[in-house]
This record gives sequence, C-alpha cells and structure tokens, in this order.
Amino acid sequence: MIADMRNATKQKQPHTILIVEDEPTLAAAIAQRLASEGWAARVAGDGASAVTAARQLRPDLVIMDIMLPVMDGLEATKRIVAEHPVPVMILTARDDESDKVIGLGIGADDYMTKPFSMRELIARCKALFRRVDRAKAIVKNSEKEKILNFGSLIIDPSQRIVTLDNKEIHLTPTEFDLLATLARRPRAVLTREKLLEEVWDWADASGTRTVDSHVKALRHKLGSSTIRTVHGVGYAFEPPETGEKSTYSED
Repeated sequence: MIADMRNATKQKQPHTILIVEDEPTLAAAIAQRLASEGWAARVAGDGASAVTAARQLRPDLVIMDIMLPVMDGLEATKRIVAEHPVPVMILTARDDESDKVIGLGIGADDYMTKPFSMRELIARCKALFRRVDRAKAIVKNSEKEKILNFGSLIIDPSQRIVTLDNKEIHLTPTEFDLLATLARRPRAVLTREKLLEEVWDWADASGTRTVDSHVKALRHKLGSSTIRTVHGVGYAFEPPETGEKSTYSED
C-alpha cells in the first residue's frame, strides 16, 4: 500500500521521496517529518511494492530499509536503480559494514544505521539533493572539462562515464563524484573531512565512516590499489600503472 502525505501549509517543493519501511510507526514518522519540509512523501511497506511504486512515481529520492518482507531492500534497490537512476539512502538496523558496502555497490548513495535522528535524516536528504543538483550543473557546464585519462582507467566528467580496461563500470552518482574529486588531484592526500565537504557537502565530520564505505565500494569495482589509504589522514588516488583488473561484477 502506498500512502501519500503532504503538508499543505508549506509551499510545494518539487521533490518526491519514496519511503520503503515495513514498520508502520517509523514509516509514518519519517513521512510526517519529510512532509514538514514541504516534500511529497510516499510509503511502500515491502520491496516488491517499492519497485512498483518507483516505476510509477519516478521519485527524486528513495529511503530504503534493508530488512523487508516479500523482497529485501538490497534486491529492491538493485531493481529500482536499474530501471530509473535515483539517489537511494539505505537504512539498516545492523552496524554491519558488509551490508553497507553491498548496498553501496548495487546502487545506493548513502546509508544510515538505526536508530537515527530525524534531524540527521533531513540533513542527509538535503545534502543528497544538493549533490544531484550540483552534478546536473557540472554536466551542463562540463564541455570544457577534459577527460581524465589514466591508461586503463578513463573518467569522462561531461558524460559521467567511467571505463576500465575498455569496459564501462557502473558507479552511483556519489561514487562518481568521489572518484572524480580524488582523480583530479592524482596522488594528493585528501582528508576524510575534506572529502565530506567536497563530495557530500557536509560540515559534520561525524560522517567519516561514510567516506570509508564508499571507498571500499569503489575499490571493489575498480581494483584495490586505485585508492590508497593514508592511515590517520585520508585517501589518495593512484593512477593505474599495472593494468590491475577490477573484481567488480554486476552479478
């Protein structure tokens, strides 16, 4: 069942958010809080319904719980982003790094671990929308930006396409922005805080684990040596020199 909640007292915003959550109380609380921001909030109670709802609504953002009936959130996310590229924020009750990396690897852009504060959820949503708007502006004005060519790895900012060994690699919008940010300064060490500021548009350093999870997802797709860890500081992009093959698979 899909529920529609809108706040008629505020000016209508263009953003539609699909909440996929099987706990009715939590789903209603999230929907009410999103509606208070002027966004159109829709709710789906299981993964299969979420896929159908996303196909019909074409939402601007999906908030996806992992543990769902009928179809789990990871499978639902994979199907949704395959049909309609859209930012996805996954919710997990388990502080399990593997769940987060898998979620990011199949198309999610961000994650939050339950329990979470509504204030942080709203901040994350706004940051995602800013990043989407910024990415569109970059694509529109990036004709003059040169393709980043590192031999076996090619990054095309204007088309937002990455190829490795002549094979196109699917990256989420956040993964692409993270890779491009690092690749524009090869071998330069960027702190997690700097990456949060430039890629996520966050000023709160508490989200540094998000950076780590996205780096793991990128390494899985592009090869473990593509991004170097500088312990206690941050990360640096290492241009491919040995033609290391990616371990990533769509399967």
